[in-house]
Amino acid sequence: MESTLDLARSMFAVTAGGHFLFVALTLGLATVVAVMQTRATIGGSAIHLRMTRFWGRLYVINYAMGIVTGLVMEFQFGLNWSGLMHYTGSTFGAALAMETLLAFFLESTFLGLWIFGWGRLNRWVHLATIWVVALTAYASAYFILVSNGLMQNPVGYAVVDGEMRLTDPVAVFTNPAALQAFGHVGSAALVVAGFLLAGVSAYHLRRRTSEQEFFRRSLRIGVGLTLPGLVVVTGFGGVQFEIMQGMKGAVFGGDAAQVARYQEMMVAAHGPGDYVPPAGPVQAGGTVMLALCAVMLLISLVSFVLMFFPAAVRGLRAWHVLLIAAVPLPYVAMLGGWVLREIGRQPWVVYGRLTTAEALSDLTPGQVRVSFFGFTALFVAIVALNAWMLARHARRGPEESVVTPVAVPVVSY
Repeated sequence: MESTLDLARSMFAVTAGGHFLFVALTLGLATVVAVMQTRATIGGSAIHLRMTRFWGRLYVINYAMGIVTGLVMEFQFGLNWSGLMHYTGSTFGAALAMETLLAFFLESTFLGLWIFGWGRLNRWVHLATIWVVALTAYASAYFILVSNGLMQNPVGYAVVDGEMRLTDPVAVFTNPAALQAFGHVGSAALVVAGFLLAGVSAYHLRRRTSEQEFFRRSLRIGVGLTLPGLVVVTGFGGVQFEIMQGMKGAVFGGDAAQVARYQEMMVAAHGPGDYVPPAGPVQAGGTVMLALCAVMLLISLVSFVLMFFPAAVRGLRAWHVLLIAAVPLPYVAMLGGWVLREIGRQPWVVYGRLTTAEALSDLTPGQVRVSFFGFTALFVAIVALNAWMLARHARRGPEESVVTPVAVPVVSY
């Protein structure tokens, strides 16, 4: 029978990993939609305005579902990890509070203005709202990664009465573990959005859609994002390997001698215990991430060349099938990287300072089991609903995204 700790860790994996999938697409699509609307506003491009409406609809669907998963994830912090919140409240909690107050509220408010402002707001004001949405989305991701970076590489604090107290905010907000992860996640989000644009466009082109110009342009935008995005992702990923915790790197590399040496160092510093993270998930997660990154680079390179040939964009069906099949790849790669990053620091929740067992709330296995199955069922339902809604609206195409005259109220989301 699983222990309380195992169940609580499994619940965190489900909630945090599931929410991460929504965040990546939200970041990427917000950027794409903002750029499309900028092109439409400055150049008066009707097709870019229709593209803004169509891809914006998919963005709003994903964002709405992501809010629910984010709220659920916040609840389980207080439910299962009261020890973490007690120990790191003034440091870890400060970044989370800034994410909620400065980023999330602004993002949601301006997204509402953008959704209901079609035909009501001045076009430049309306354009400004989507850029505020995009920028606050990145700010939100940054604050979350500041919190995560503090857990990976504790800095800028002092321990007072058994609690971490913030002493150097600059060190916390410029933590290399946060900044490099932010660059990695931000560029990965563009890759996710690029593969979605390319895959959905390829689906319609393969079906000989009447919206040929619409989806040719969308496909080129998607492909044009993936290759440079993957190059940046790879660069930030490589830099993160240089600052990775020694034990994590040794386990991922399968270096038994190094693992034993780090275990001895941990015992000497922190007392008896098993400080070796589970090798299977760490190695599998890292291998999946690196392998899929190589596959996506190959697909993107081939696609980048093919997009300059109109005949291929219009009718190379094998390429279209490949792009459709590639849509899930960045999601799986990101989950693999997340497993490497998070499980690789076990048994620490705050590396070298607080173990996962010490952070756990005083709960019985039965209590955690009930919440685990409840949360898991909720997340499965949300992910399935989001996938169904995205697929449904993506298949419908842009026909209903034609811009409505200004005089007519526009509520299309």
